[in-house]
Amino acid sequence: MEPAAPATAPPPAPRRTRRRVQAAIGAGLAVLVALGAGVLTGLAPQVRLDDAVSRSLYAGDDRTALVGGLLEVLTTPGTTWFRVLVFLPALVWLVRRRLWRTLLWVVVAIGAVGPLTTALKEFVGRARPAFENGGLTYESLSYPSGHSSGIATLVTVGLVLAWPRLTARARPVAVVAGVALAVLVGLTRMWLGVHFLSDVLGGLALGTVWSLAVALVARGLPGGPAAVPPREVPR
Repeated sequence: MEPAAPATAPPPAPRRTRRRVQAAIGAGLAVLVALGAGVLTGLAPQVRLDDAVSRSLYAGDDRTALVGGLLEVLTTPGTTWFRVLVFLPALVWLVRRRLWRTLLWVVVAIGAVGPLTTALKEFVGRARPAFENGGLTYESLSYPSGHSSGIATLVTVGLVLAWPRLTARARPVAVVAGVALAVLVGLTRMWLGVHFLSDVLGGLALGTVWSLAVALVARGLPGGPAAVPPREVPR
């Protein structure tokens, strides 16, 4: 009987994957910082663009109850409770499979983006759009958008988590669907008149950067030891 081979540590994520993720994190940070600096300094071109785009997209104070209700439904995927509800089956599956390292980074990513967004809001201190009179009242600040960072986190973590289990044909479909959902939620924040364009873009950048950074540090990228194992192909 041959002796069992010694256990070896799982290999890290492919180097090319890590480099692409690092590049994406760098680009997202650049967007987040540049927009935040523009808000803090009152950069005139950015302020004018924010005002023009947000006013053109705002659904108006006189929108019908049906339109208002529809917008509230469409913006819901950016909330914390929706994010937790969506990932709950995945978290249960990870516990049942005893994938503790995967469980840890997913919980950190989806749970900590809210407090992180709030901290950045307090640091920047931007007020909400002045035309927010359509039945919504928010006491919180504006930059970056919490709904936008939330939906970006949901989409990014979902894609990273599911990537090893998706077929080559399903992956681009999943990416397009995720991006479309994130854009839709971002648009609802301006349709509702509660955010400027910079807030939405900054929130999307924050959620994406945060999720990728947590996955990278925790080695949860596809192929890493904290990633979901690939789907077994029947022989």
